[in-house]
Amino acid sequence: MPKVNEHHLHETGLPADGRLRLLSFNIQVGNSTERYRHYLTRGWQHLLPHNGRAGNLQKIGDLLRDYDLVALQEADGGSMRSGYINQVEHLAQLGSFPYWHQQLNRNLGRLAQHSNGVLSRLRPWDIEDHPLPGPAGRGAILVRFGEGPDALVVVVMHLALGARTRTRQLAYIRELIGGYRHQVLMGDMNTHANDLLQTSPLRDLGLLAPQVEATFPSWRPQRCLDHILLSPTLTLEKVQVLAHPISDHLPVAVEIRLPASLIGDSLPITSTSPRGPVE
Repeated sequence: MPKVNEHHLHETGLPADGRLRLLSFNIQVGNSTERYRHYLTRGWQHLLPHNGRAGNLQKIGDLLRDYDLVALQEADGGSMRSGYINQVEHLAQLGSFPYWHQQLNRNLGRLAQHSNGVLSRLRPWDIEDHPLPGPAGRGAILVRFGEGPDALVVVVMHLALGARTRTRQLAYIRELIGGYRHQVLMGDMNTHANDLLQTSPLRDLGLLAPQVEATFPSWRPQRCLDHILLSPTLTLEKVQVLAHPISDHLPVAVEIRLPASLIGDSLPITSTSPRGPVE
């Protein structure tokens, strides 16, 4: 189950129109990259703490306040390079999220704690960690809201660079979500939407890829690697790639409307965002 920030708990019901704002962001452990050469000249920042990281995380935290459910990739779970700060927990605090969950995928002890993360204003019914097939270090988080086949299931992932391994990982995820009608897949998928929808193991699900704008590299986007995929049962209201070049990836934001079957007391939501409590 998720960790809980009790001082951010202010439960209400889902909004009457069922609108949810989703964000996926590869935060590159709070490092900023503005040129390809920075992968070399600033590469030490992936190993050691530095003064700019706190300011970058504050910028990310300010951005996250406008969203209800956030998927994080390349967060650090509390090692030397992050000043022993769990970045998922820290961003939950900065963004006033009552629920958060960290998935540790590659544990290098004090040197690095490579993680995915989920921040939520909705109370999850269940959260599962799933190591993905292939070399160790890639994982997916399954978050479920509600029960049975009509539950809303959200999968947060960071997929492999190699096409063959990525196909195995997507086949595994396909098996996880196949029994649910309402599906959201979020994360750095390291491939383009056409590959995901037309040639991958997801191709028979009828998923929608509302975002085709490039997300990488953030300073001159050329490739669309970050996605929020939706089942056709969910109504798309808005999609946007945000011009916030904090990381080497740009964040992807989507606003959706849930079907009437998901709106009600079975899905409590909390909100302390600047727009005020969801009513």
